[in-house]
Amino acid sequence: MITNEMGKYYALSAATYDAIYEQEERQDDLDELHELVADLLEGHTVLELACGSGYWTETIAEVAESVHATDFCPEMLALAAERGLDEDIVRFSQLDAHALPEDIGSYTAVFAAGWWSHVKREDQERYLKHLRARLGKDTLLVLLDSTYVDGSSTVIARTDLEGNTFQIRMAADGQRYEVLKNYPTDSALRKKLATAAREIRVERMEYYYLASGRLK
Repeated sequence: MITNEMGKYYALSAATYDAIYEQEERQDDLDELHELVADLLEGHTVLELACGSGYWTETIAEVAESVHATDFCPEMLALAAERGLDEDIVRFSQLDAHALPEDIGSYTAVFAAGWWSHVKREDQERYLKHLRARLGKDTLLVLLDSTYVDGSSTVIARTDLEGNTFQIRMAADGQRYEVLKNYPTDSALRKKLATAAREIRVERMEYYYLASGRLK
């Protein structure tokens, strides 16, 4: 589930959420990622989890048949709505990605950027089963997330007994919040995804990675 602390942090940080995408050193990775994401999701009916400000929703909407963009945080959804995306293609809903309803609908692909790193290691297999139960066999799964880079990423504050890593982040209210942020290796990512997906591919860049597969 979304913890109160993490939910509050992202609500307070919504206005500055996209600042990381403006960093000059990340532009080469992002240019490649926009192309890869567009190629993977072209023509799909997409369920987007944790859409945030709609940064990736905008890219997906240019190529997908439809996009149902969801997020737990109303402040994020309000920002996403301001992008003025085609309402015939994109709709937004407030949903907890950990508790998708049984009547979520029918989709050919599910996409999440910056979300997998917020799923605890011990919950990941169960979460993949949840996606399979809600979305069905053969649904394309696309996960985009961050690579840890010394000097750029927020330092790891602690690691728990399960190997989950946590960062301390400063929000707009001046308070410090502990945020779960895992950085899996390619082998760990493949091993975990293999419990619920096939045709797994991992593209690793300097600042990001993109993993894809089909739910089985």
